[in-house]
Parts: sequence; C-alpha cells; structure tokens
Amino acid sequence: MVIKEITSLDEKCVEVYSSLTEHQLKDRLSSGVFIAESPKVIKMALEEGYEALSILCERKHIEGDAKDIISSLPGITIYTGEREILSRLTGYKLTRGVLCAMKRRPSKTASEICERSKKIAVIEGVCDTTNIGSIFRSAAALGIDGVLLTPDSCDPLNRRSIRVSMGSVFKIAWTFCENPIDLLKSFGFTTVALTLQKDSIDINDPVLKRNNKIALALGTEGDGLTAALISKCDYKAIIPMYHNVDSLNVGSAAAIAFWEIGIKL
Repeated sequence: MVIKEITSLDEKCVEVYSSLTEHQLKDRLSSGVFIAESPKVIKMALEEGYEALSILCERKHIEGDAKDIISSLPGITIYTGEREILSRLTGYKLTRGVLCAMKRRPSKTASEICERSKKIAVIEGVCDTTNIGSIFRSAAALGIDGVLLTPDSCDPLNRRSIRVSMGSVFKIAWTFCENPIDLLKSFGFTTVALTLQKDSIDINDPVLKRNNKIALALGTEGDGLTAALISKCDYKAIIPMYHNVDSLNVGSAAAIAFWEIGIKL
C-alpha cells in the first residue's frame, strides 16, 4: 500500500473526495466514479466486484476499521490525515473514518433486467437521496429482483444513497429507463401504481397476485406518480391507513408494498 499524508485543503490528488460534484464524479474516467462510505459498505461493494481506486482514511483507522479492506487491496493508495482536516476537506464527518473512491460498472439494460426478473420496482422522479437509499434497502431485503428509475430520479450511486441503503444498491440490478411501464408490459408484467387516489384497490388485493410477474411504481412524496404513468398501469393500489393518516414516507410505503407483492407471490 502507498500512504500519502494530506496536510492541505488544496491537494489535487484528492479532488474526488473534496471538490468534484456527484455529476462530475459520474463523468470521471470511462464509466464514472462513486464514493462508498464506511467499512461495511465498502466491503459489500468489493464483494460485488466493484474496483477500488483509492481510500481516504483517518490515520487511526489504517490499523483499525479499515485494516481488512486495506489488506485485501495490495497497492492501493491511502490518503490520510487527522479527522479535522479530512472533515474540512470533504465537508462532512467521515462515517467510521473511511471513504473509498470506486469505479462504476456498466449497468444492465432495462430489457435485461425485465428478462431476468419477476418482481420489479419502478421509481419515478424521486430525487431525495435518503428516500432512494431507503427504497433500495427495502427492495433488496423484501424480494424485489430489479429497479427501473426514470431519468429524473436520483442516482442510486450517490454517496448518501449508498450509505442509507447500507450497500443494498450493489445487491440489486438497476438502471434508468425512459418509458418503464411500456417496456414492462411488453415483457408480460402486471403493472401497479402505488397512489392515494380514492378508486385504488388495497395493496393486499388478491387480484395483484394472479400474475407472477409484477411491477410496482413509486413516485415522489409531494406529488406522487404522474397522471401519465398512472394511466398506463394495469392497477392503482393504496396502502390502507388509520387515524386519518393520509400518507407515508415513500421509503416506508415501499417496504410495505414490497412485502405484499414480493414475499407473498
């Protein structure tokens, strides 16, 4: 391993951790770069075959929390320093003191995901990184095979999305897709829009279990799914609620709906 001490906020060699935006990271190298945060998440990415480019690590963690990761990456460059300067460099406190710059991989195509899946989540226009991470964590845990996101949704390999998902974004196939409902129907999926519209059926309605290929569409918390997408779906479904609660956080709603369409199919 190569250890390089960071003593200045102007170090060019660590710009992937300091000055590049998420968009700039995505354009880096041939397929892009993302930042994985915390030893557990980094290990998960490595296990799924992602390539580590460098590590930014508090000095004490080189022989501490990051030791196993570093030992598995001979020749890796480690940028290190005191917690204060690393926090100032990145603009936030490092989770467990370790960040890793990793190379993106080419995504599977939407058609490939449809061919290999029976249960798919569609994410339309969800831009909140925390919600994206939460949705992916539930999707991976509750039997969803793949995720299709509309292009106006947040990138799942955003640093915060990865962290909130606890690395689940590495475990499930996903890609961006312009017209996911049309594509899913061409592959024989029953398509379900999760919405608050009054003429929706309950998410646990048996009619939704008749086809073993099902796709559930989720929208933003404020506006929900667009009318155009809802109109294309085979069914509209709602989660029954009590005490005059009118809606749930999209991450919570996703977990409930995934349980119904995923585990019970």
